[in-house]
Amino acid sequence: MNRPVNPIVLIPARMAATRLPGKPLALIDGVPMIVRALQCALDAGIGPVAVAAGDHEIVAAVQAAGAMAVLTDPLLPSGSDRILAALRQLDPAGKHDAVINMQGDMPFEAADSVRACARLLAAGRCDVATVVAEENDPVAKANPDVVKAILAMDSDGQAGRALYFTRATLYGEGPVWRHIGVYGYTRAALEAFNDAPPSALEKREKLEQLRGLELGLSLRAAVIGSAPIAVDSPADLDAARAFAAAMKAI
Repeated sequence: MNRPVNPIVLIPARMAATRLPGKPLALIDGVPMIVRALQCALDAGIGPVAVAAGDHEIVAAVQAAGAMAVLTDPLLPSGSDRILAALRQLDPAGKHDAVINMQGDMPFEAADSVRACARLLAAGRCDVATVVAEENDPVAKANPDVVKAILAMDSDGQAGRALYFTRATLYGEGPVWRHIGVYGYTRAALEAFNDAPPSALEKREKLEQLRGLELGLSLRAAVIGSAPIAVDSPADLDAARAFAAAMKAI
């Protein structure tokens, strides 16, 4: 397996989010959420960063912040489709052999997740990299909105091979690994993933990453200390604004 050496970070974003429409431009202490997420990606320091935007408004906000954005078809069905479309616009010659897909709804503390994915890819042992954090909240463990990764852990406990992802409550003793939706792909894996139709398990669990496993791609997950803040709902946005205010007051 080749070791990717030249990654790019791409952040998919669109205005038509189901639970929180317009969230890329939601202000957190006066800064659009997508701009805060972009700064996290830049802080990771692993390569160039661009937003794969589904709307002109997002492109304008990113460019106003002095960063790079690419307009993609708003009807693209998923974030992986959006980043591949942006990659083909930005890098038609294939200079970048790895792509980190960071979510635009992670406005704080996501740089470690980006770096962890890049490290896994650089080690040359997987086609797709992602991250997990141990979940200790009993309510979250039973919540179908919290995606759990089933891992065959390395002996050092710092990473493992992904066997499955599920929304179900897990049985028995042992850690519960909360999946964090940041991914790293080799360019070939991203192309193969997007060329394939949604798989049976993907449709059953409503988890896109299962398509990769069904295709036979090797997925590895790195363990990080805690999940970065993600904004999926109005309540999450309120919490993110409160977090920003608290950080500003320190």
